[in-house]
Amino acid sequence: MDSTELGDLWDRVFGTQSAPEQWLVVVTATVALVAVVPNLLWRLSRNAITIAHEGGHGLVALLTGRQLSGIRLHSDTSGLTVSRGKPTGIGMILTAAAGYTAPPLLGLGGAWLLANGRITLLLWLATALLAVMLVMIRNLYGALTVILTGTAFLLVSWLTSADVQAAFAYTVVWFLLLGGVRPAFELQSKRRHGGAPDSDADQLARLTHAPAAIWLFLFHAVSLCSLIGGGRWLLVL
Repeated sequence: MDSTELGDLWDRVFGTQSAPEQWLVVVTATVALVAVVPNLLWRLSRNAITIAHEGGHGLVALLTGRQLSGIRLHSDTSGLTVSRGKPTGIGMILTAAAGYTAPPLLGLGGAWLLANGRITLLLWLATALLAVMLVMIRNLYGALTVILTGTAFLLVSWLTSADVQAAFAYTVVWFLLLGGVRPAFELQSKRRHGGAPDSDADQLARLTHAPAAIWLFLFHAVSLCSLIGGGRWLLVL
């Protein structure tokens, strides 16, 4: 690849693209909402939220100096991220807190990129993160899920028109924002009925001696504030 081709690639990835029409933004939000609200569709689409959830655990574990042993994604949309290091302290606390907060925060970051016209950059960043995550996947279902998701991003970013890229990117970001809200409510419901005794909130309670309810409130606050802030960026309010 010569310097001209490299320059064209740089401009393509890091250049800005025109924002789509407002009606398309609303349509993509509706599509994402349909993927989140009905239980039947949510059982399938929640796999993408699990990827972001476990990826959040893994990324923060690495950033805080822990050794990431592996990530597993399961067909029931649960997941497991294993890291090694000090079993207590700020690194472990941040790692445990990163799961439920990762999808909405990724959605918020994506909304900021889209608001600044960085549609292609968002798609390439997502593809790169999925490629890095794939290295740490330790089961077949998880590998297949990440490969299919990453392939979708790669094909859209490389082969489709600007309008299709915009529609795909906005749908993904809306899905992260909207889909990031539901898991905290599901966890709250499970805990109310005596389920999920070893959830992230319960692990954080043991690590910090703060009630699990406090951590559930944090999960709710992050997801709802991200949805409000990201939604305003996407809708240019």
